[in-house]
Amino acid sequence: LDWKMMSDQEVKDEEMELFTKYYLEWKGGRKSASTSYVNIPRFYYRVGFQCCSRKKFQLLENTKFMFYRQFFTAKIFAKLLHNDPYGRISIMQFFNYVMRKVWLYQTRIGLSLYDVAGQGYLRESDLENYILELIPTLPQLDGLEKSFYSFYVCTAVRKFFFFLDPLRTGKIKIQDILACSFLDDLLELRDEELSKESQETNWFSAPSALRVYGQYLNLDKDHNGMLSKEELSRYGTGTLTNIFLDRVFQECLTYDGEMDYKTYLDFVLALENRKEPAALQYIFKLLDIENKGYLNVFSLNYFFRAIQEQMKIHGQDPVSFQDVKDEIFDMVKPKDPYKISLQDLINSSQGDTVTSILIDLNGFWTYENREVLVASDNDSTTDLLDT
Repeated sequence: LDWKMMSDQEVKDEEMELFTKYYLEWKGGRKSASTSYVNIPRFYYRVGFQCCSRKKFQLLENTKFMFYRQFFTAKIFAKLLHNDPYGRISIMQFFNYVMRKVWLYQTRIGLSLYDVAGQGYLRESDLENYILELIPTLPQLDGLEKSFYSFYVCTAVRKFFFFLDPLRTGKIKIQDILACSFLDDLLELRDEELSKESQETNWFSAPSALRVYGQYLNLDKDHNGMLSKEELSRYGTGTLTNIFLDRVFQECLTYDGEMDYKTYLDFVLALENRKEPAALQYIFKLLDIENKGYLNVFSLNYFFRAIQEQMKIHGQDPVSFQDVKDEIFDMVKPKDPYKISLQDLINSSQGDTVTSILIDLNGFWTYENREVLVASDNDSTTDLLDT
């Protein structure tokens, strides 16, 4: 019989007959009294392709299910649950949560591709390559000239390293990059309809990068690509004290006594973010002239004398150091009544005010006239309401 014409049962019977025949021949032609081979469990079954596909699909579905479960645990439900009277969570809220989680996975994988050492860190050159390849995917950066790319990348990378590498090790944990908001700000530039206000407050936007680089070029009067102390003294309102600028050039990396763009970026990030711990650490190091890890009365007086000198130059009556010193210690409330540590400055939430008083005449003037300025603002608000 042609096996193609045989039924399934006939095929099985023939297979059994052949198996018995060959088994007896293997035993030497003697038919054993024992028929234990009949009781051997079947270990091979013919299964159709559809059955295999179905089983495979089920396994895949189970694997996917186990993966998706992490997105919707009881703990996550409780986190997303707010004040719904029926104990429900918003579908949109859950969707946004899942999208954020997926984005983190994708970004983690993307950043890991640049982790050359495979240690979970990115070096400065690694992050530069990542951002450089990211630029074409950000519509808000379409207007940048390719010749400016290197300056843009430097500007963007410095923010990551200034805030996430305070010990200046030259590398950042990928986990820290994902945990901070900087990548959110950077990827916000994918939005083609990003408002002008959002661009102005976003360090990574084209207007912001061009502003910072433009300021650097304007300060560089001799056009040698570097800034001297005299050139840097015109930064901002031009009221930073000479003593503070001396400390900047003593402590920061310079080349033949002049500052390059990368060092300038650290300087700008510190002065524009004086409330942040990383910025306070930068400025505190400059104020700690004795390298003791704290500021004492001598340190405060050393810097405030320069403020008093500037006040005389501008025809203002100098303020008593004793009064300012007492106010600073009252604001900070250090653990040691005679010493102010960096942690004291951070814990007080007054670090930006204290540092401004000591290094910038304009900052000191703003502090001294704070009550007048507040009253002026209130009057302006009242006038607007009346109209």
